[in-house]
Amino acid sequence: MRTNKMCALVGNLHRYDGLLPLTERRPLSTLPFDSKYRLLDFNLSSIVNANIKSLFMVFNEGETQSVFDHIGGGKEWGLDGIQNRFFIQIYQDFIRREDNNSSYYDLVIDYLKKSKSEYAVYMGSKILVNIDLRGLLHIHQAHGNDMTVVYKRVSKEQTYKEDILLTLGADNLIEETNLVKDTEMGEIVNLCTDIFIIKTEKLIEILKQKQADGILGNVEGFLRERINETTYAYEYTGYLNNIYDIPSYYRANMDMLDTQKFNSLLYSSQKVYTKMKNEVPTYYSETSVVNNSQFATGCMIEGKVESSLIGRGTTINEGAELQGALIFPSNIIKSNAVVRYAILDKNVVVEEGVRIEGTPENPVVVRKGSTVTADIIGG
Repeated sequence: MRTNKMCALVGNLHRYDGLLPLTERRPLSTLPFDSKYRLLDFNLSSIVNANIKSLFMVFNEGETQSVFDHIGGGKEWGLDGIQNRFFIQIYQDFIRREDNNSSYYDLVIDYLKKSKSEYAVYMGSKILVNIDLRGLLHIHQAHGNDMTVVYKRVSKEQTYKEDILLTLGADNLIEETNLVKDTEMGEIVNLCTDIFIIKTEKLIEILKQKQADGILGNVEGFLRERINETTYAYEYTGYLNNIYDIPSYYRANMDMLDTQKFNSLLYSSQKVYTKMKNEVPTYYSETSVVNNSQFATGCMIEGKVESSLIGRGTTINEGAELQGALIFPSNIIKSNAVVRYAILDKNVVVEEGVRIEGTPENPVVVRKGSTVTADIIGG
């Protein structure tokens, strides 16, 4: 495949209040996942696996430190090669409104032109998938439609109020689209994943028209508007999770303790890449008891851990008990502390004997850098 056959755009502009306080200073896409990954890794890996050499990412102002810390020069995803070009744009809402969105359009249009690619792929940030974009391109070319959108059949519980549901007609062409909040849903629905493929020149044409009309917006919104009866719907059949609040984020991580779901996402034909850290392996002392859990590197485990995901450099002292816990990197759980059904952000210290207990449906969240000295029971 010619290396510039496709270019990619990844959007990270949406803010979801249901994910606070985890997303106060970071975008959804850099939230940790399955102990050693970030959600962004899955988009980046799909792009790299498709041999796409040109990438454009957009992030909100004030949320970029974790992005640059994680991506760095892009080495792990092969983005640092001579032929590769990747760009990070910082979305400044006030400035965009002042210049009527003109600078945003100029940057995206300039990127698309310089990519010299025939097709553009757009991916949102809250849908967790591991998709074969080369396969998507082949399907798009075979059907010859104006645009192809990816969907997945999911239960109605996996949808968010602003998601789009698709009604399909003959030959998987789209008859109708509806927002979840405006729809009477059945038990199983066709969820739009906000992954699109379209000819680059067509996308440039859309952006130029929106710019000429002085319309505020972004690529994702414009592609959603573009869905019509000539749009082909491609069904994704692999693992998917829709992350928009704390419970959905927690469930997606806990899914990785299910062998079938873990293998479907991480051990398909599509390899997943992440930032590498040269750390010592996790140490399990004679007093440790571990069941159905995953650990990143550099941890010290002396206590009991069950059905939990533990991030890099975490210490769990003797007598501590964890169950259904999602632990970000560099936490310290001291002796006889109990953490059940909770999410602990980075650099949290749980003092001796403290209890943190939520429920699987409503896990407790502890803010980054906190020292917990008193019990926290319930959400």
